[in-house]
Amino acid sequence: LKQKGLTQVEVSQGDAFNADDHEAITQIPAPTDDLKGKIIDVIEKGYKLGDKVIRFPKVVIGQ
Repeated sequence: LKQKGLTQVEVSQGDAFNADDHEAITQIPAPTDDLKGKIIDVIEKGYKLGDKVIRFPKVVIGQ
């Protein structure tokens, strides 16, 4: 599938949450103040086919 242009969407803990790029599964209290509104955990990886997102990464965000 990589030959057809399939790539993984890069997401890591501590990245800022963006509703256009991520799907929030749940919100939990942030362990520290600097993680409020940021990604705490990545539940499921996301993928793009060319420039189109075919599956958004599912994440947990800090509240």
